[in-house]
Amino acid sequence: MAGAIIENMSTKKLVIVGVILLLFQAFSFMVGGLIAPSPTTAVHYLATKCVDAVKGHQSGRWFMPWGPNQCDKIQDFDEAMSKKIEANDIVFAVHIPLPNKEMSPWFQFMLVILQFDIAFKMYNQIEDGAVATIDVGVAYRDDMLGEWTEMAHSIERRKLSCNFTTTKTYENEGRYYECDLLPFMELGNVAHKYYLLNIRLPVSERNKINVGIGEIKDIRLVGIHQNGGFTKVWFAMKTFLTPSILIILVWYWRRITLMTRPPVLLEKVIFALGLCMTFINIPVEWFSVGFNWTWMLLFGDIRQGIFYAMLLSFWIIFCGEHLMDQMERNRFSIYWKQVGPIVFGSFCLFIFDMCERGVQLKNPFYSIWASDVGTELAMAFIIVAGICACLYFLFLCFMVFQVFRNISGKRSSLPAMSKARRLHYEGLIFRFKFLMLVTLTCAAMTVIFFIISQVNEGHWHWGDYTVQVNSAFFTGIYGMWNLYVFAIMFLYAPSHKRYGDEQSRACIGGQNNGEDIQLTTTITHVDGPTEIYKMTGKAAQE
Repeated sequence: MAGAIIENMSTKKLVIVGVILLLFQAFSFMVGGLIAPSPTTAVHYLATKCVDAVKGHQSGRWFMPWGPNQCDKIQDFDEAMSKKIEANDIVFAVHIPLPNKEMSPWFQFMLVILQFDIAFKMYNQIEDGAVATIDVGVAYRDDMLGEWTEMAHSIERRKLSCNFTTTKTYENEGRYYECDLLPFMELGNVAHKYYLLNIRLPVSERNKINVGIGEIKDIRLVGIHQNGGFTKVWFAMKTFLTPSILIILVWYWRRITLMTRPPVLLEKVIFALGLCMTFINIPVEWFSVGFNWTWMLLFGDIRQGIFYAMLLSFWIIFCGEHLMDQMERNRFSIYWKQVGPIVFGSFCLFIFDMCERGVQLKNPFYSIWASDVGTELAMAFIIVAGICACLYFLFLCFMVFQVFRNISGKRSSLPAMSKARRLHYEGLIFRFKFLMLVTLTCAAMTVIFFIISQVNEGHWHWGDYTVQVNSAFFTGIYGMWNLYVFAIMFLYAPSHKRYGDEQSRACIGGQNNGEDIQLTTTITHVDGPTEIYKMTGKAAQE
């Protein structure tokens, strides 16, 4: 009886396919480990103290820390006091990148982190719950002699979290507090060559603005952007994998539509998984190199969220369709209790992302981490997301265990079979167990990748605990997803090969003597139930 390719392909050919996929998997890790550089680069900047001598602080004026039109500078605040320069007249200027360098659209995004250097003074200590008010603007230009064009301007508030590790005495005056890094700015693309940040710390004792924040000596920034070399490798992988998955997707669905029966649930979700994989593969990022598309980060998050939801839902349905219980399956409504929380969690991910990156489309200085409530919500979200991911994996392990137990229970029927059919079914059982183990491995790697990605994205907010994810992990996991989806569509496509002409004729003549077992509940063929179908579902004759 004809069935799926996983049933009817010879063991030798399956091994060859498996080895080829394994070599591609190793290659995807090697691309990241040996060819691609580190995914991101961090560059440190020290703000230059410029003096705004114009009364009224003329708007539209930008202060350059170096170059032909550099500002009037002071070295420290002692010099400002000696020259009777007020704090409101001091502008901290930072040029990105450093001298003799250029930014590039290949950098994809730019994240800027801020840190204050605050000296301890007995008469000017940092108060509990101190909040720094920052008047900041960012401008850009594409040549060193051009005029600066304002990109964004905002007045932001950042809560200071600083510790003084020694005794607060006069002898220790001048020592620096240890202050946490603060989220400052995030740009969704890097479309221009040069960026300029002008930062003011306005002081107003009457309005309690920047009072009780200690004696700020310097402002340091850390600019983080994606490496151009990694971007090119990443784009190349997407460009190569998109037609590969698209071709197997078209081939798979064509085989499904050639059958006289309608597609069953498992075939539909495999096709949906292939569509989502194609959607996340399409290298629309190429356009970000030539166009100023600030929404690319948000769009990338949405694509990845859709793929996560589809992949996690697929694994639940995939394992459920291989369970040998008395439930009538092949209906999506059977899985709403398992798939519903996945869809809800994905929707929460979308809302959380819109609350930050959605707002950053208008104000790149906004951060959900800037407020106490936002920080608690973000931390709670990361922790809950990690716990839910682990619980999902444990539930998937339980489902796979049930599949293994039920399939193994069918071995009692094997001794009564003829030798040829017994060997055939033993091979099918091994193939399905191996595929389930591969599925479980992919699920484990995906959960680990999700947790590390969430922690890594917010690792500046975790104090001393940082997670470094190298390029090999990114390219390896991405390659694994594509190879897994490719393998599932290939193995579960209807086969045109028939297993055992003699067995087929015996089945047609009704002489199978009850030697049929089931391995899955829904995969069937144009001629009726497949060999796999005969080993698991409701229609089995126990």
